[in-house]
Amino acid sequence: MTIAIRPAAGGDVAAIDALLRNVFPRADEADLVRQLCVDGDMVLMMVAMDEASGVLAGAVAFSRMAVDIGGKPIAAVALAPVAVAEEYRRQGVAEALIHAGIERIEAARVVLCFVLGEPAFYARFGFHADYAKNFASPYAGEHLMALPVQGGLMPCGARGEATHAAAFARLG
Repeated sequence: MTIAIRPAAGGDVAAIDALLRNVFPRADEADLVRQLCVDGDMVLMMVAMDEASGVLAGAVAFSRMAVDIGGKPIAAVALAPVAVAEEYRRQGVAEALIHAGIERIEAARVVLCFVLGEPAFYARFGFHADYAKNFASPYAGEHLMALPVQGGLMPCGARGEATHAAAFARLG
C-alpha cells in the first residue's frame, strides 16, 4: 500500500465529508470543516490517498486562530480535526498527515499551532500544554497544547488570548 499526502482539492470535498461522518460518532467534525471553509477560516487541509485504490485514507485540517503575545497578533492555527479511515489506522497515516501539514504551515510562516487532544499522541509532534498554558482560551487545560512552529522557538512576551475560529464555538 502506498499513501500519497497532498493538499486537498475541490474534488476531495465529498470524500472528506464522508470520511469525517464515518470516522466520528456525530456529524460535528464534518460540520466544523464545512463551516470553517464557508467562513474563510480554513488555512490548510491535507489528505492521504491510497494510490492503488484512489480511496481517501485520511485528512487533517488547520484553521485560522486569533492569537496575541504581549498584545501583538501572531500567525497561529488550530489543528483539528484529524481523521483516518478504519482500514488505514495504525499504519502511520495520521502521523504523515500531521507532519506534512506542520511542514506546510511552517513554510507559510505560521508561528504557533494549537491542538485540543490527547497529550500522549500529540507530544510526538512537539505539542505540549506548557506552550499553551498562559493563553486565555475556553479550551484551556492539559488537553490544549501548542507547538512553536518556526524552528521550535517559543515567542517571547507575556501571553494573551488564543481564540479559535467562530465555527469551533458551534460544536456540540
